[in-house]
Amino acid sequence: MPTSTYDIVILGAGSGGYACALRAAQLGLTVALVEEDKVGGTCLHRGCIPTKALLHTAEVADMARDSERYGVLASLEGVDMTKVNTYKDGVVARLYKGLQGLVRAADTVELVTGTGRLTAKDTVTVGDRELTGRTVVLATGSYAKTLPDVQIGGRIMTSDQALQLEEVPRHAIVLGGGVIGVEFASALRSFGAEVTVVEAMDRLVAMEDPAVSTTVERAYKKRGMKIRTGVKVTGTSQDDQGVRVELEGGDVLEGDLLLVAVGRGPRTEGMGYEEVGVELDRGFVTTDERLRTSVEGVRAVGDLVPGPQLAHRGFAHGIFVAEDLAGLEPAPVEDHLVPKVTYSDPEIASVGLSEQQARERWGEAVSTYEYNLGGNGKSQILGTAGFVKLVRSGPDGPVVGVHMVGARMGEQVGEAQLIVGWEALPEDVAQFLHAHPTQNEALGEAHLALAGKPLHAHG
Repeated sequence: MPTSTYDIVILGAGSGGYACALRAAQLGLTVALVEEDKVGGTCLHRGCIPTKALLHTAEVADMARDSERYGVLASLEGVDMTKVNTYKDGVVARLYKGLQGLVRAADTVELVTGTGRLTAKDTVTVGDRELTGRTVVLATGSYAKTLPDVQIGGRIMTSDQALQLEEVPRHAIVLGGGVIGVEFASALRSFGAEVTVVEAMDRLVAMEDPAVSTTVERAYKKRGMKIRTGVKVTGTSQDDQGVRVELEGGDVLEGDLLLVAVGRGPRTEGMGYEEVGVELDRGFVTTDERLRTSVEGVRAVGDLVPGPQLAHRGFAHGIFVAEDLAGLEPAPVEDHLVPKVTYSDPEIASVGLSEQQARERWGEAVSTYEYNLGGNGKSQILGTAGFVKLVRSGPDGPVVGVHMVGARMGEQVGEAQLIVGWEALPEDVAQFLHAHPTQNEALGEAHLALAGKPLHAHG
């Protein structure tokens, strides 16, 4: 079997894998980047990018539907899913073409197309080739999970199939109230579907601060969606007419589409990891803070590693590993500093610790402040409601968490990350100027209030 040797062999060319390859090339390292499908992985082809294109279409539909509110005489005649998919796929195609160009331009990176498998601690086998490296980086990403007794097919689908809908369903049932579930529920409702969300936990977006969950659930109900929390599914069935979902307690939901959005699992099965000695925990690859696995010379990045399954975390992991292997001694990626955005309506953005997490660490010394967007001029112009919530570690401590909900609040999470990452005091941020009128101003107002000098907020 022919053998090729590199500084790094990367198994998987999604967010973590290609980021690692490109940064390694910048640092003069030779790389074999192995991918069985397309460079860009789930994020570019079946996740972040296509779903956000759908959500932008949903925003356009809502603006047309509500245009008279703003004095614009327009009407929404419907949503043409064929044209929506053409727009969505065009966005993906342009980004994919650009990414291919970046990989081709990286002289020390060889893109190896085919299904790879870890066959030794320093070797990935692809077809009849053995690729050996001083380091192997596992970056095989994740897959859309389902439930044991729920068979995917026909009217029952995951996000993968939902991205290719040919028509807007009359009534969609969304199983799962996490990020993926609430995003698809939001888009489908905007497209005109009746929507019911079923979540086994006691609130939507349960990984966010409880105040965020309350606001989102209230907004979804106001939009006409039905929310069933704290209830599990006991059975599903489908026929030519629709789907049936049986719930605990005997209730039955009927619709014409069931979207299973119960999270994503690590793609590790059948990859040879365990055979080589890589330690797994519920399918995830266990690592230390420097992303070293239990096998010397093997690293893991992205969705394989327990924590937030986000593309930008994968990018950060990949860059970190490349720089670490090049001897630059970068600081590890800290999960609580990874910004999170849910692109629903209303939008959710957060970084740092929730109030509950902060109280578990600092007790009653923790203080919080919620700035209501009702006092923000741009929010009134946009017609959105929500808040910016700050979590402070103590009376004299820094801001350790920022939680926001409302239209376009995801665009504010960059500054929020700087505030939390640099352990800024409210008094520090209160000195910054925030342009008026902007959504960004809400962050400044919240810090002014927490610093004891509120302007457009009640003390």
